[in-house]
Amino acid sequence: MTAQALAAELEVSGRTIYRDIEALVASGVPVIGEPGHDGGYRLLDGYRTRLTGLTPAEAAAVPLAPLPGIATALGLGSEASGAAAKIKAALAADLRERADHVERRLHIDASGWYSETGDTPLLSAVADAVWTQRQVRVRYRRWADPPEVDRTLDPFGLVLKGGHWYVVAQCGDDLRTYRVSQLLLVEPTGSRFDRPGDFDLVAYWRGYLAEFDSRRHLAYATVRLSPAGLARLAHVGEPSVVRAVRSSASAPDGDGWVRATLPIESVRHAHGELLRLGAEVEVLEPAELRTELAATAQTMASHYGVCGR
Repeated sequence: MTAQALAAELEVSGRTIYRDIEALVASGVPVIGEPGHDGGYRLLDGYRTRLTGLTPAEAAAVPLAPLPGIATALGLGSEASGAAAKIKAALAADLRERADHVERRLHIDASGWYSETGDTPLLSAVADAVWTQRQVRVRYRRWADPPEVDRTLDPFGLVLKGGHWYVVAQCGDDLRTYRVSQLLLVEPTGSRFDRPGDFDLVAYWRGYLAEFDSRRHLAYATVRLSPAGLARLAHVGEPSVVRAVRSSASAPDGDGWVRATLPIESVRHAHGELLRLGAEVEVLEPAELRTELAATAQTMASHYGVCGR
């Protein structure tokens, strides 16, 4: 309808219509203005003026509506399912059928393939502190000495990575990452904190992963890989290691083997990782790693009675 037609229908001035249209657009109502002789104002197709009574808790759980398992782990299972039901109820019949069509054909499993998901009984307590910006006091189990430490945290966000939950939190002047399954105690301090308005959780996590890789990989090994070893590495190796091997690989020799450089954490760690490639890899350097793998191969051969053959 044109502004003039709306003004006549509502018995107000054209100026009032223009003002009210601006107010509707500012509040999120998708009113579209089309200029020209046949133009006017219209609502975006399919727009409904009201969602059927989302509670504040359900509104907060809307991002988790498609992820019931994760919502339950975070203590928002009923809120997420309620939000999903109300969102569906607000859809037109054909759109609701489309949503059901995809839902019946999609399942999201965030757990890892080859590791058991860590036990996280304190996840919901951590999540509540994240949502409400409440400072918490935690006891954390770690690898370094002392093995248990107490920390006061301002939790900024949660990350699910490879089936494990991590909390990104301010600790003193530092921004740190803690694995939730390693928390032994979580209790509120009674204080609130202000989360920086410009904090970007996704950007932080990407930077953290890049820094984590550079901090772990402190040395390099030179290896030869068979075609089968190179193919298998893509399935068993970490992405950063696979990328390094592919970028440094030489042209294949007469047997199809390539020479490449791969980053390693330590000789001990690399020893275990490279054993997964069996006879499809040969370590050239460092000498210590080559010696350890040779000794392991000899010991394995002795177990099968083939030493000296």
